[in-house]
Amino acid sequence: MKIYWDKSTNSKNIIGSRVKELRHSLNLSQRALAEKLQLAGYEFNDLTILRIEQGSRFVPDYEVVALADFFDVSYDYFLGGGKNQYQNKKL
Repeated sequence: MKIYWDKSTNSKNIIGSRVKELRHSLNLSQRALAEKLQLAGYEFNDLTILRIEQGSRFVPDYEVVALADFFDVSYDYFLGGGKNQYQNKKL
């Protein structure tokens, strides 16, 4: 397994900025996003969202999928590879 860790910025994930951008686009607080994810059956809390956005937490693949599905964006866009966020999510 390859773990992302950008030691120059001390970021442990590459999705944090996208999560924050998408959360702001929906005018959601970190707590509100966590509550919506919990209602969808995922185990997130506001501290989890904070740590993902700050890059201080590794994000497992199943959480990347959960977040991409929630925001209805492609996995490619979410992982920083795509310019168009609404491409077909399925690889």
